[in-house]
Amino acid sequence: MLDNKISIIPKPANIIIREDYFTLTEQTKIESDPKLKNVAGYFKNLISPATGFNLVISDLKTGLTKSNTIYLELNGELDNLGEEGYCLKINQKRILLTACKPVGIFYGIQTIRQLLPIEIEKKEKLSDIEWIIPSIEIKDFPRFSWRGYMLDEGRHFLGKEAVKHVLNLMALFKMNVFHWHLTEDQGWRIEIKKYPLLTEVGSKRTKTQIGGFLSKKMDTTPHEGYYTQEEIQELISYADRLFIKIIPEIDIPGHSKAALAAYPEFSCTGGPFEVSTTFGIKKDVYCVGKESTFEFLNNILDEIILLFPSEIIHIGGDEVPKNRWKKCPECQVRMKAENFKSKKELQIFFTERINKILSSHDRRLMGWNQILSAKSTKDIIGQYWMFGKKKVMKHLMRGGNIVFSKFGPTYLDYSYKRTSLSKVYNYKPVPKKLHKDYHDNILGIEAPLWTEWVRNVRELDWQTFPRLIAIAESNWTPKEQKNFESFRTRLEYILKRLDILGVYYAQKQEYQPAFIKRIFGFLTIFKEPKRTSLTI
Repeated sequence: MLDNKISIIPKPANIIIREDYFTLTEQTKIESDPKLKNVAGYFKNLISPATGFNLVISDLKTGLTKSNTIYLELNGELDNLGEEGYCLKINQKRILLTACKPVGIFYGIQTIRQLLPIEIEKKEKLSDIEWIIPSIEIKDFPRFSWRGYMLDEGRHFLGKEAVKHVLNLMALFKMNVFHWHLTEDQGWRIEIKKYPLLTEVGSKRTKTQIGGFLSKKMDTTPHEGYYTQEEIQELISYADRLFIKIIPEIDIPGHSKAALAAYPEFSCTGGPFEVSTTFGIKKDVYCVGKESTFEFLNNILDEIILLFPSEIIHIGGDEVPKNRWKKCPECQVRMKAENFKSKKELQIFFTERINKILSSHDRRLMGWNQILSAKSTKDIIGQYWMFGKKKVMKHLMRGGNIVFSKFGPTYLDYSYKRTSLSKVYNYKPVPKKLHKDYHDNILGIEAPLWTEWVRNVRELDWQTFPRLIAIAESNWTPKEQKNFESFRTRLEYILKRLDILGVYYAQKQEYQPAFIKRIFGFLTIFKEPKRTSLTI
């Protein structure tokens, strides 16, 4: 049992705690495999501000027996721990961190970071701290390969410093997928050079709904913002150094009114449109009947593929009203030519066309589970959030992959009365009726933050933490070792670390409300969350 001085999250798969300590001093040396130059530099820079130590890094020598030395070693024989696993041994004399890949060393460093006093997070030198690290032996590896967080910047643009802030915290908790929702009815947030109006028009709205989905109140302050391609590249490089993959989402064919405000000719009616100022599902979507629509989207995806090294491109695909298609002459011609009997088949056709575009560039299509059908090939990745569980099960059983983001226990935009910390932690993504032969087709859990009511980093922090920390443990720690009370004990110490990092997380009385409040939590779904601790 980890005590409050050894509060590691996610809890390691295997851990033995010893009696003594390793003391980090100015004379401590780092010996590192030459392939770990960047990771060793990251570790040095991580501990330097608070300690004031300028640790010397040298190439790893044979023997690994020197005192007051931290060894970072790549060892292919540890492949039984997987690419992200690591082995950590700490005693009075030395630290030995080994893994088969650099990413495993990086995660081992995050464990060392959490073993150090929380003051290691300070940005100024401290002179009254003894930098001791408990003696310990750990063999660790993740349960799931996809440990994700989704940030919606279509509804509210937060900017690159907010993204870096999130990426840094994801790394601390060994999360590895940043799903970036970049387009919405309320805003287009990425520069596309071939279509400048997407940002000149689509990134701006005149006002914004506030108070909740049923509210008629408006904030009349104009809202705008987008990322240049140079900024996108900067953030991809930043994430790469933290071993985080960025998955871009260009939401199509629905949730696209910002794009259609800029280029209405790709809708069924021809517009005109304005960038949406209210939230919810909008009836205007891309026209599936026009070949020009696919040329437009192909050109956009060409630029997205050149920007993002990710092998996966997310296309959204959820909440697509089909009434415009029903009344659209071009869509009706398409239905007749393809011998479709239902307008639902138009979305299947649309998804297949986009999949061909992405496949021709060696990219995998990902979308919310509404894109799945009997025609879905197993290379498509589904993201489950609501309804359609049978299609999800069939996709898993034909060899397809699913990421689980169930509405309720993983949605971070709701109040803690609706989605308490315990509800998030106790979420079990593997369907009970799924045969164990198909369990490996589940990639992992991703927690989405939709930003209808998130306008700044403080609100982002409050909605995200500590719930994302619970998701991190669920994604990493073996399910049989999970225990909510143990997690809460370790969390109390971890939150002191977040205090130093300047994170505006929800407080204890907020993130685990009384039972009676949780019973009626569903009543808060349509309201903007009350963030009491942010107003104090």
